[in-house]
Amino acid sequence: MDFSNPTRDHRRVSILGSTGSIGTQALDVIAAAPDRFSVAGLSAGGRQLDLLARQSVAVRAPAVGVAQGSETDLEQAIGAAADAAGISGYAPQLFTGPGAAAAVASWPGADVVLNGITGSIGLEPTLAALAAGHLLALANKESLIAGGALVRAAAAPGQLVPVDSEHSAIAQALRGGTPDEVDRLVLTASGGPFRGMTRAQLQDGTPAQAVAHPTWDMGRVISTNSASMVNKALEVIEAHLLFDIPLERIDVVVHPQSMIHSMVQFVDGSTLAQASPPDMRLPIALGIGWPFRVPGSAKACDWSQPAAWQFEPLDEDAFPAITLAKRAAAEGGTRMAVFNAANEEAVDAFHSGLIGFTDIVDTVAAVVEDQRALGSAATDRELTLDAVLEAERWARTRARIRCGVEVSPQGAAAGSPGQKEDS
Repeated sequence: MDFSNPTRDHRRVSILGSTGSIGTQALDVIAAAPDRFSVAGLSAGGRQLDLLARQSVAVRAPAVGVAQGSETDLEQAIGAAADAAGISGYAPQLFTGPGAAAAVASWPGADVVLNGITGSIGLEPTLAALAAGHLLALANKESLIAGGALVRAAAAPGQLVPVDSEHSAIAQALRGGTPDEVDRLVLTASGGPFRGMTRAQLQDGTPAQAVAHPTWDMGRVISTNSASMVNKALEVIEAHLLFDIPLERIDVVVHPQSMIHSMVQFVDGSTLAQASPPDMRLPIALGIGWPFRVPGSAKACDWSQPAAWQFEPLDEDAFPAITLAKRAAAEGGTRMAVFNAANEEAVDAFHSGLIGFTDIVDTVAAVVEDQRALGSAATDRELTLDAVLEAERWARTRARIRCGVEVSPQGAAAGSPGQKEDS
């Protein structure tokens, strides 16, 4: 694909994380616009192998990958799904194991790769898609957060397209001015299920409350991150990396209705906002079809009905994640990889009943401070995939220790990121 001169030609899309929320909605978008899109490949973690098999048969995906499970398991599941659908002769290229998503991401039959994987495990597939020369529609913010400059260096101009609703909104609004006319980016946050609560009140937040998002239907990790504002913190860093706007010129405002998805403020005092009812199908469609819009992707606002939208400042004392992330990102290197990995472990510990809700961000802050105490060597080394993965392994072990999770003697419990401590 010519990123500098894209066309509306039919696009073949590979979907990473096809059984998740982003993946299933992407399949809806593709099914509704067969003249614009078709499926080139699907990959998933493997916990819903039957669903992956049914998806593959339904769209006749040429390539299918699964991270967990054997090739025999995948082949049998696809065979059973094909028999149930009355389909014969369908035999896709199969990929299994930890590298399955990266293999599908680099599959030559694709024009676009939609990375809808949750977590920093999506970094390697992100790099694989970019290396293969595919347009990358990125819903996996964690790979950009953890990879940082590594991902930016791998992407050709115009090759990386955001799918998060906030960054899709910014990308659309940025069309209204030149780069030197941009004053600030303003990301909106719904406030999540704990909006308006004090830090003291947040201490009693339960897992069930944390995942009960008032606007969006998301998975456990992203819903919990939204409740803690870690998700918004990651989105701030993602906006900085995607649009090359300094961190001090990126703000967050609470907007409970989630109708304004983000805004761009220009130097003349004008602010352009993108508005639509909360539906991820719109940014997904725009992401895989970028820069062209896909008619009928989602419902529009009904301007014939009265409505009131409100905006509130963020309580940074109750929700310190954004301030913490901005400092970590400014320090560079592997700092944000450590931030993200520690958060993923803390979220797991919270849902396992080992820590309280406010302990999630406290754990992240403590692990980042642990790395900071190691000195510049922890962040100044050349940023490579191996360096990121080593830093993540170290951070995960430090977070598990702080959360009271049992850690094997082989875990990297102290020292610099990636080093193992003798027990």
